[in-house]
Amino acid sequence: MKQNSLDQAARAAGISLDYIDVNGRKEAVSDETKRALLAVMAEPQKASKSPLPPVAVFSGSSKRQLTPQGSGTYSWQLQTEKGKQQSGELTAGEPFTLPGPLTQGYHQLTLNKGKKSWQTQIIVAPRRCYLPPALEAGEKRWGALVQLYTVRSEQNWGIGDFGDLYQLLVQLAERGGDFVGLNPLHALYPASAGFASPYSPSSRRWLNVIYIDVSQVDDFQQSAAAQKWWKSAKTQKALTKAREAEQVDYDAVMALKLAALRHAWTHFQARDSQSEEPLSFAAFVREGGDSLRYQAAYDGIQLERQADKSQQGGWPAWPEAWRNSQSPEVQQWCEQHEEEIAFWQWLQWLAQQQFSGCWAHSQALGMSVGLYRDLAVGVAEGSAETWHDPELYRLKASVGAPPDRLGPLGQNWGLPPMDPHVMQARAYQPFIDMLRANMRDCGALRIDHVMSLLRLWWVPAGETADKGAYVAYPVNDLLAILALESHRLRCMVIGEDLGTVPQEIVSLLRKSGVFSWKVLWFEQEKDQRYRAPQDYPRQSIASASTHDLPTLTGFWEQGDLELGEKLGLYPGDAVKALHAQRAAQKQALLDALHLAGALPARTQKKAEKLTMTPALNRAIHRFLADTDSALLGLQPEDWLGMTTPVNVPGTVDQYPNWRRKLSKTLEAIFADKEVNALLKVVSQQRQSGQKGQ
Repeated sequence: MKQNSLDQAARAAGISLDYIDVNGRKEAVSDETKRALLAVMAEPQKASKSPLPPVAVFSGSSKRQLTPQGSGTYSWQLQTEKGKQQSGELTAGEPFTLPGPLTQGYHQLTLNKGKKSWQTQIIVAPRRCYLPPALEAGEKRWGALVQLYTVRSEQNWGIGDFGDLYQLLVQLAERGGDFVGLNPLHALYPASAGFASPYSPSSRRWLNVIYIDVSQVDDFQQSAAAQKWWKSAKTQKALTKAREAEQVDYDAVMALKLAALRHAWTHFQARDSQSEEPLSFAAFVREGGDSLRYQAAYDGIQLERQADKSQQGGWPAWPEAWRNSQSPEVQQWCEQHEEEIAFWQWLQWLAQQQFSGCWAHSQALGMSVGLYRDLAVGVAEGSAETWHDPELYRLKASVGAPPDRLGPLGQNWGLPPMDPHVMQARAYQPFIDMLRANMRDCGALRIDHVMSLLRLWWVPAGETADKGAYVAYPVNDLLAILALESHRLRCMVIGEDLGTVPQEIVSLLRKSGVFSWKVLWFEQEKDQRYRAPQDYPRQSIASASTHDLPTLTGFWEQGDLELGEKLGLYPGDAVKALHAQRAAQKQALLDALHLAGALPARTQKKAEKLTMTPALNRAIHRFLADTDSALLGLQPEDWLGMTTPVNVPGTVDQYPNWRRKLSKTLEAIFADKEVNALLKVVSQQRQSGQKGQ
């Protein structure tokens, strides 16, 4: 392929020919990368020669016009979402204005010519995402940002669960809190529970069944066999060991829960099929359709195959004939294992029931946001989604990030990207289904790496991440659908926009009503001064840190840098510069605390002479509570003065990511005088600054 035609083909497919590096310089994408990505990408849908695209999205008050291709005259019918029909004729090549009034929603336009007909989904969306009335009225709210698996309690089985989440909501509401923000709750791998990263899920449409609070399951309590198992010395010993472990022992916890839930399932199956719960379960299975069926089948097959250690990595490690949900071998397995499939579907139903109960209780407590969920940027290669729908994902590429100072080869996250051309050909249904699954039963959705709505860094299989390129996504269409589903499900949207954010998406997100994320550590002006609380944008959530960054105490004591050095994360003597930078950051933060009046005037002015104390911790929380951000998210790790991070980016085996528990149980946290004093300060400061704009 000649240079001009190669570049032309790349542009047509949405592959960027260059990118801006960390130093602000333009770097060209190599021809090898362009060819490799063109080879893995689905062809843009031109084959059907349809006069109109498969989907047309109109946002706000934009002109609702389409220009059909081809020649001659077409007859058209428009069926609205509510079933009303209109029809007429139009001419190819001339703008056609959709008949009004057309309400927000999903409508079907059909063109006919002779015996041929073509369909286009018409999506009409609001300009901005939903905002809860309390925030619209200028109120400022705060809540806890919780990695649910880290929660200790006197009741759980060695991992935080939906029973703990219920208690968290109760305790926070009593102290003036408005929400609990959660890690992604996406389905992982029950048969390989050690694959624990919530950001490498098996499916973004279904839940992680390890969060089921087994003690809440009626069929567990009512089953004689289950209770006999529960009371046995062996079970109690295993439970105590899992509960007291310093890190989450995923394999042990999952083994306990599956054993318990098998007993409960046997009891459930004996119920009258016409009683309330079996009918509710049957409706859930019907509604879940193929997506739920093959999620359940995948979990069942993976469990069956886990005995063969060579096949533990998911379907890519399975024999060829089993690597697709529609293969004859898989279909035969499904026919022979309907009860096993039903068991895994039942676990999804239990998880959904319990999570819905938490959401309903947050609303009963008067919380305006209540719960917010986190949407991961993709699914893992060996996931149920890629197994069931390989056409949607480009399995010979993965997403990541271009090179930067700390990662000269860039980052490869091992997540195959959704193909934007396939998404459009399917009228964005996979995106819509994913949003609906994640926006139900919560008041806010955090979108991890929100830049993915605009572009993703694709890396061809087998290459290092510096051999990648940005691939464009239909950002305006995706933002419009996001706004529509946000209103329908009354769920606000938060965009994780940390790191290098292209300027073009910043204004798009702002105009769409997507909240920005403001992490204290990064909120420094060009002269290194920390941004004053009153200068934080209202359309944002403020926080001290995130799951990928050091805790408050870890930051102040530079424990994260010592850990990074120990793990060999810094090339050469880069850590020296990082220590110097941190010393300057600490001094700038201390100056900002004094300037904002968050610390008594008599407090030490030199950061190097100040250790992290409860008073300094309270001052930083007071500073954050004063910010003008409508939302404030606080981590329990910081209330407790914990130093160890829950995740160290860039590590796999060097550090036990996603396993570190909180240092105290829920019961002890909310009985702690220091914690209660801290949360009282936060609540008072948030209430006193309600009206600022």
